[in-house]
Amino acid sequence: MSTDRRMFLKTAAASAALALPAVAVAQSPQAAARPPSGKGGWSKARLARMHEAMARHVESGRMPGLVTLVSRRGETRVDAIGVKAFGGKDPMRRDTIFRIASITKPITAAAAMILVEEAKLRLDDPVDPLLPELANRRVLKRIDSALEDTVPAKRAITLRDLLTFRLGIGAVMVYPEKHPIQKAMSEAGVAPSANLPAHAPDELMKRWGSLPLAHQPGEKWMYNTGSDILGILISRATGKTLETFLRERIFAPLDMKDTAFSVPEAKLDRLATAYQTDFATGKTVLFDEARGGRFARPPVFESGAGGVVSTVDDFLAFGRMMLAKGMHGRERILSRPSVELMTADHITAEQKAASDFFPGFWDNRGWGFGMAVVTRRDDLARSVGTYGWDGGYGTSWYADPREDITGILMTQRVWDSPVAPAVNRDFWTTAYQAIDD
Repeated sequence: MSTDRRMFLKTAAASAALALPAVAVAQSPQAAARPPSGKGGWSKARLARMHEAMARHVESGRMPGLVTLVSRRGETRVDAIGVKAFGGKDPMRRDTIFRIASITKPITAAAAMILVEEAKLRLDDPVDPLLPELANRRVLKRIDSALEDTVPAKRAITLRDLLTFRLGIGAVMVYPEKHPIQKAMSEAGVAPSANLPAHAPDELMKRWGSLPLAHQPGEKWMYNTGSDILGILISRATGKTLETFLRERIFAPLDMKDTAFSVPEAKLDRLATAYQTDFATGKTVLFDEARGGRFARPPVFESGAGGVVSTVDDFLAFGRMMLAKGMHGRERILSRPSVELMTADHITAEQKAASDFFPGFWDNRGWGFGMAVVTRRDDLARSVGTYGWDGGYGTSWYADPREDITGILMTQRVWDSPVAPAVNRDFWTTAYQAIDD
């Protein structure tokens, strides 16, 4: 890497630090080395090591910049490195807005539990009254069956099925696509992918309703689709758009002022540009620009699976609320039992064994409501009981009750495979090695 490029990255990081309040922010190696207050138990030298590891990912040219946040016992450290776009000069900042992708899912699950607590939804009631498109389902005899080769569903789909991704339809992890159901989902515009659904909610429900289920309800875990359908269920149950309900019951109470399904014109200069790999050439190419991109205007469909934008501080508020068992200051967002239910493992050993998600995923994890749960510690990071998820646009959030840690990684580099990229693994490793007690 050239000396000029290294100097630019250091200058950009320093500029970002000067532009923000000095509230436990580590925007440069020097800032990272400031003595901590002590209550968080962070090592100043090891926080600097984390900065260096993250800076290497930016210096590699794989991404123009990133923002990290780690918070423990109320002490928060933020590090903004690089710039918002390749070829640009605008530095990453603490308040940079990111497309958070699948870490939207825990928020949607929390919204559903608010309605369960109010007895407006029930976990084990059929969703048919609000989602009639899913009534009287037909189910493929085998995953590779023709679409007409079906049997009746043994029971109705429930809210619990949506929350645990056991509704019978979702991502079929076989690439390239070869099964009829995969091709039908792609043609209908409902196949899980980096490109979010682009039809209105009612139209999407018609399309999902026109397809057979891949598996019997409750039988098998299948990724993603449950959260999108869950968002429509919440909207129909409340008579409001999903964003309106989330804003009223989660975003506003938590002061998540930059969290929404799109970025208004006045904030577009804070939205980072997103990139992906062109697999034909191996080169990095534009995925979504800030101005004129998909998130620069309200979407036709507010995706409860991956459509939210946010900042590290906004998502910290959600993460701290979950660690506080549903409390935010003196206001209760969720009950303690709801948080405990959301963060328990609901997937049986048999269902894990039958899952076609990427190899090794279930070795140390289970699935709660809209998020993963750590069931066995086999790495430096994440104690047993840690919960959270990753986003395919290059984001990650987990909360560890045992260590009282919540951490957030924000990049805008679309994942190349279902396996977490090296920047994610290095972030979590260096976050945990920075604990000093």
